[in-house]
Amino acid sequence: MRDQVSDYLKSLQDRICKTLIDVDGNEFAEDAWQHENGSGGGRTRVLSGGAVIEKGGVNFSHVLGDTLPPAATNKRPELAGKPFEAMGVSLVIHPNNPFAPTSHMNVRFFVAGAETDNPVWWFGGGFDMTPYYGFAEDVKHWHQTAYNACAAFGDDVYPRYKKWCDDYFVLPHRSEQRGVGGLFFDDLNEHGFEKSFEFMQSIGDHFIPAYLPILEKRKDTEYTQAQRDWQLLRRGRYVEFNLVFDRGTLFGLQSGGRTESILMSMPPKVAWEYQANPKPGSDEARLLTDYLVVKDWIA
Repeated sequence: MRDQVSDYLKSLQDRICKTLIDVDGNEFAEDAWQHENGSGGGRTRVLSGGAVIEKGGVNFSHVLGDTLPPAATNKRPELAGKPFEAMGVSLVIHPNNPFAPTSHMNVRFFVAGAETDNPVWWFGGGFDMTPYYGFAEDVKHWHQTAYNACAAFGDDVYPRYKKWCDDYFVLPHRSEQRGVGGLFFDDLNEHGFEKSFEFMQSIGDHFIPAYLPILEKRKDTEYTQAQRDWQLLRRGRYVEFNLVFDRGTLFGLQSGGRTESILMSMPPKVAWEYQANPKPGSDEARLLTDYLVVKDWIA
C-alpha cells in the first residue's frame, strides 16, 4: 500500500508543478530534505516572484513518528500514543493578480499503529478556493469539477464532502467562511483500500482541471493599487485560519515536522487593518455578502 500511494503522490506533485511552470514561465526551486532524526523526509517545491504566481508551494512529504499528535487523535482517541506514518501532497497557490483566487489542495494517507498491532489506515484531503473578487462562473466551474471528481463514487459523496468543507474552512471568531469551499474528507477507509485510494486519486487528479481555467482567465486582468490592498487584507484571513485552526498545520508542528515546509502555505505579503470594512455595494462588499457564504453553486 505504501509504495502505491507514495508513487502516485510523487507523480501528482510532478504533474502539478509542470502545469504551473507552463503557465508562469518560471521554475520551482526544489528542497529535498530528510528529517533530522531520520524519520522521513520530502520534496518541498516553491515558486516565488513569478510572472503569474507570487508564491506557490507544492510539497510531498513522508514522515514517521512514535506518537500521533493531538491534531490527529481528537476524533480518534483510541489511537493516542500509537506510532504513525503519514504521506501526502499539499499545495497552496497565491497569484499576483487580485482577480485570480488563492487555491489549496491536499491529499494524504495515514497509517497508525505498529505492524504487529493491527494498524489502522485512512485517506483524507480535498481542495478549496479563496477568491478576493467574486465571479459566479468561476465558482460554478470550481464546484462542477469537484462534483465530477466525486460522481463515480456515489450520488451522496459530493454534497457530503462539500458540506464538510463548508463546515471546516470557517473563521469562527469572525463568523466568516474562508473561501467558496470545495471538498474536504478525512478518515476514509470504509470502502477498502482500492476504492478509497481511487477516490483520493480522483481528488488529486481533478485539482488542475478545477483551478487552471480560472487562473488562466484572471491572471492578466488589469487592477488598481486599491484592489491589490484588498487582496492583501483578505490574505490576512487566510493566515489567521492556517495558524489558528488548520489541522494539517497543527499536525505538522505538533509532530515535530519541518517548519519551513509546513509554513510554506503562508502568503509572501499580507496586511491587517483595524475596522477595514468595505464600502456598501462595492465589489469588495459583494465578495462577503454573495460569495463567502454557504450555497449550492451548481443547483
